[in-house]
Amino acid sequence: MAEALDGHAQRVADGGAEKRPGNGIGRGRRGAHEAGGAIREQGRTGDGGERRGSRFSVPASLFWSLPSKRRDTVAFHFSSSLRPMDWLAGAWSVFRKDLRTELRSRYAANTLLLFALAALLLVAFAVGPQPLSARVRAALLWIVLLFAASIGLGRSFVAEHEGGTALLLRLHTRASMVFAGKLLFNFGLVALLTLVATGVFLLLLGVSVGTPSLFAGTLAIGALGLTGATTLLSALVARASRGGPLLPVLLLPVLVPVLVSGVGATRKALLGQRWVAAQDELLTLVGFAGATLSAAVVLFDYVWAE
Repeated sequence: MAEALDGHAQRVADGGAEKRPGNGIGRGRRGAHEAGGAIREQGRTGDGGERRGSRFSVPASLFWSLPSKRRDTVAFHFSSSLRPMDWLAGAWSVFRKDLRTELRSRYAANTLLLFALAALLLVAFAVGPQPLSARVRAALLWIVLLFAASIGLGRSFVAEHEGGTALLLRLHTRASMVFAGKLLFNFGLVALLTLVATGVFLLLLGVSVGTPSLFAGTLAIGALGLTGATTLLSALVARASRGGPLLPVLLLPVLVPVLVSGVGATRKALLGQRWVAAQDELLTLVGFAGATLSAAVVLFDYVWAE
């Protein structure tokens, strides 16, 4: 599917058929009839037959204009009996597509790392040799991570709309597959950002960590919540005209629980306290990550629908 996502424009223009090594779920005339019937039944909105508010946003006219074999491919993704392995394959294909695009452009990774390094250098020059308290050190680290993530991950969905691949994703994958693939890719970027920024932070400011396991666990849980909120909101702002700069404005107020709890748990890790001492902050981070991912599962279909 990653290859199909890369070369979609030419194949759609040519009307060529796509060969899929699937298990045949939802294929054939019956599958295409069910998919087309669902589009016709749910797409009678008076505005050209496009489905709105449904799980899959596919224009009915576009579906029936496709060749029969391509309609079978689309019907495969409309099948309600999709197996878990097929779902995982679709999500993995979205992740591979984003990874290949990033390896070619290196836009998001360069933005994240350069912003974090520049911010940490400014902090080091501004602070100088003056000793800082553990709370101030933890706050500086989390502020850099949050601002870098909000700026570097803003184009996660904007690039899909600008490049014309958003419609292809709607045709070939379910909304949950798109979110899972984007979430996995963004988590990889945030993990890379956290690893590099934390190493530079500890080196420049000469910070020693009293409880390394608590320090690493806090950063990992916080990164998961940060990724979930960023992925969902980036899909929302991508619908607006030039909505990329809106992401930090919408994201930072939402991430206040992550900032407060992350700073508290990181401070205790720097001071050498045990996990029990930071259980309240860790529970808050876990709860935020769970609530964010649960909200994304419920809301992403409506955000992603055309």
